[in-house]
Amino acid sequence: MTELADRTSDTTSSSRPAAQATARSQGTGSSAPGATRDAAPAVDVAALGEQLLGKWADVRRQARELAGRDELHKIEGLTHTEHRKRVFGQLGILVDNGAVHRAFPKELGGADEHGANIAGFQELVVADPSLQIKAGVQWGLFGSAVNHLGTEEHHKKWLPGIMSLDIPGCFAMTETGHGSDVASIATTATYDPDAGEFVLHTPFRAAWKDYIGNAANDGLAAVVFAQLVTRGVNHGVHAFYVELRDPETKEFLPGIGGEDDGVKGGLNGIDNGRLHFTQVRIPRTNLLNRYGNVDADGTYTSPIGSPGRRFFTMLGTLVQGRVSLDGAAVTASKLALKTAIQYATERRQFNASSHTDEEVLLDYQRHQRRLFTRLATTYAAGFASEQLLEKFDDVFSGRADTDEDRQDLETLAAALKPLSTWHALDTIQECREACGGAGFLIENRFASLHADLDVYATFEGDNTVLLQLVAKRLLADYAKEFRGADFGVLARYVVGQAGGAAIHRTGLRGVAQFVVDTGSVQKAATAIKDEANQRALLTERVQAMVAEVGSALRGANKLPQEKAAALFNSHQDELIEAALAHAELLQWEAFTEALHRVTDPGTKTVLTWLRDLFGLSLIEKHLSWYLMNGRLSMQRARTVGEYINRLLVKIRPHALDLVDAFGFGPEHLRAAIATGAEKTRQDEAREYFRQQRASGQAPVDEKTLLAREAREQKAATAAGKGKAKR
Repeated sequence: MTELADRTSDTTSSSRPAAQATARSQGTGSSAPGATRDAAPAVDVAALGEQLLGKWADVRRQARELAGRDELHKIEGLTHTEHRKRVFGQLGILVDNGAVHRAFPKELGGADEHGANIAGFQELVVADPSLQIKAGVQWGLFGSAVNHLGTEEHHKKWLPGIMSLDIPGCFAMTETGHGSDVASIATTATYDPDAGEFVLHTPFRAAWKDYIGNAANDGLAAVVFAQLVTRGVNHGVHAFYVELRDPETKEFLPGIGGEDDGVKGGLNGIDNGRLHFTQVRIPRTNLLNRYGNVDADGTYTSPIGSPGRRFFTMLGTLVQGRVSLDGAAVTASKLALKTAIQYATERRQFNASSHTDEEVLLDYQRHQRRLFTRLATTYAAGFASEQLLEKFDDVFSGRADTDEDRQDLETLAAALKPLSTWHALDTIQECREACGGAGFLIENRFASLHADLDVYATFEGDNTVLLQLVAKRLLADYAKEFRGADFGVLARYVVGQAGGAAIHRTGLRGVAQFVVDTGSVQKAATAIKDEANQRALLTERVQAMVAEVGSALRGANKLPQEKAAALFNSHQDELIEAALAHAELLQWEAFTEALHRVTDPGTKTVLTWLRDLFGLSLIEKHLSWYLMNGRLSMQRARTVGEYINRLLVKIRPHALDLVDAFGFGPEHLRAAIATGAEKTRQDEAREYFRQQRASGQAPVDEKTLLAREAREQKAATAAGKGKAKR
C-alpha cells in the first residue's frame, strides 16, 4: 500500500486500477496473511465488500446487476410526463426479472423472503430513485397492505394482479390535513347493514388523500385508510380495498375524483396525486380484516381488544417502508462518496508544496475532514441498517414476532431512518461542493440525487416525528425501572443522581481526568480513542439526557391533559436530542460489532481508525455538552480535534479502498468525473509543462523574474558597499 507521500507525488498511485486492488484482495499484496507486522496496513477490498453486502449478498448482487442496465437508468432532462411513462415501463422489467415478488406468499409465486426483498429493493436507488419509490408504492405499500392486512381470500383475489402489474395501485393513507398524525385522518368508511356495504366519504377538502403515488395516472385501485364506523361507533383507522378507475378508459369510477400533484422538487417519475370520495360504496368484504372485522349485521370484532394497540399493530406491519428508505439512503451516500473521493484523488489545485506540481485535493486536511468524516458515518449507518434489516426479517418471518420484538423493530426503524436520510442529504451536498463546479453538472448526479432524496426526510414518517416516537420509548423504558418501586428506592435513586451530577458539574471528574493524564496530550488522546471510553461517553450522554427529561416529566400522567401536554411541549427539544443521541449510539455500536467480525489484520486496523473517526466526530459534535456537564476535562477535550486530524492522515492512503469496497461499477456511478477523465486531463497538463521546462522554452513567470532581479540588485548593492569599504 503506498504511503501519503507517494500518492501526493504520483497521480497513478492516487487512482490505481481496480485490478491492483483485486490482486491485493486475493493475497498478492501487503494485505496477504503472511505480510510482516512492520508493513503498512492494507484493506482486503474483496472481503470488506462482501461484509458490506451483508446477509443477503447474492440478492444485492443480482439487484445491482439489474440496476446497472441502461433500460432502468434515469435519463436526465425528460419532462415529468416522459419520465413517468418511462418509469412505469420499467416496472414491467422488474416483474419480468422476478425482482419484486420475494416477500409475497410462496403459493402465489413469491418466496416469503422479507429481508431479501428489502435488500434487493434498496439497491434500485442506484438506477433511478423514482423507479425505486414507484416500485415501493406498488409492491412495498399497496401490495404489502393487501398481503399483511388482508386475509387469504384477499390474497387470492388481488395479489396475483398486483404482483404481475395488471393492477397498478395506490397506498392512500396521507391526507392534506393529516400527514404523520394518521390516527386523526378524517376520511370515513361507514357500514350500511341493509346494503352490506361500506360508504367511503371525504367530508371536506383537508380530508383528501394527498401525495399518493400512482394516483394521478396509473392507479386502478387503492388501499384506502379510513375511520371505520359501524353501529354509531368509530373503531379507528382501518384499510379498505377500493377500485378507482375503469381498466379500459382509465377514467375515475362514479363518486371518485382527484387531481395531479404536478411537478415536484424530485422523484418526477412518479405520478403523485390527490384522491377524494363522495359517498362511494364498496362491498363489506373489501375491508382488509386481519385485525378488525365487521359482520353482515354490523357487529365489529377484533383479535386485539385495545384500540390503541390495534392501530399500532396495523401500522406496524408497514414498517418496511422505513427500513427500505434507511438502506436506500445509505446506498445513495455510498454513491456520492465513491464519486467525490475518486475525483479528489485525481483533481489538482494550487501548488502549495511544489514549484511545479499542484496538490491533489484529497491531500488537503479540510478536504479529508469533509469527506472522511462522512465516509465513517456512512459505514456506521450501513452496518446499523443491516442490523435493522435482520431484525425486520426476524419479525416478519415469524422467528421473533412477539409484541416486544415488534416494538423494538418500530423503535429501531424510527431511530435509524431519520439519521440515514438526513445524512444522505448532507453527504450528497458536501460531495457536490467538494467537486466544485463539476459537482453541479447534472451529468455527475449529485444535484439529481439530492433532489430525489429530499423527500426521504419527510415521507414514510417525518424524521422529527419519528424521533419523538423513539424518545417516548426511551422514557417508557426509563419509567419501567421504577414501576412499583417504593419511596425508599426512588429516594436513593434521586440521591445517587444528585451525587453524580455534583461530581460532574463541580469539575471533580475533570480534575480526576487531568491527574490521570498528568498534563500529557498523548495520554489524553490515548484515553479518548479507547473503545471502552468512547462507548462510555456516548452511552452516558444518552442515559443522562433521558434521566434528566424523565425527572422533569415525572408525574405528568397525573396532570390534566392540557397541563400534561404543555409540560411535554416545554421539553420537546430535549426529547428529540435524547433520541438523536440514542440513534447515534446505535450506529456506533453497530460499527463496533461489525469491526469485531473482521478477521484480516490490515482491514481491521483501517476500519478501527474509521470507527474511531466516527466516534470522536460524534464527541466533537457534542463537545459543549460534555464540557458543560463535566464529562470531559478541558485537557481531553482539546485532544479530540487533534486526534481526528491524525486519523485523517492515517485513513488517507486507504480512502480509495474504502469506497471501492462499496462495489459500484461505472454502470452504477454514471458520473463523468468518476471515470478517470480528470486524471487523463491532469496527466496531459503535467506532461505539457514538463516538456516545456525540459526544452527551455517555458516563459519566465513575472514573479520569478522580479524575485531574480531583486536578488541581483541586492548582490550588486552589497558588492558596491564592499568596494567602498576597501
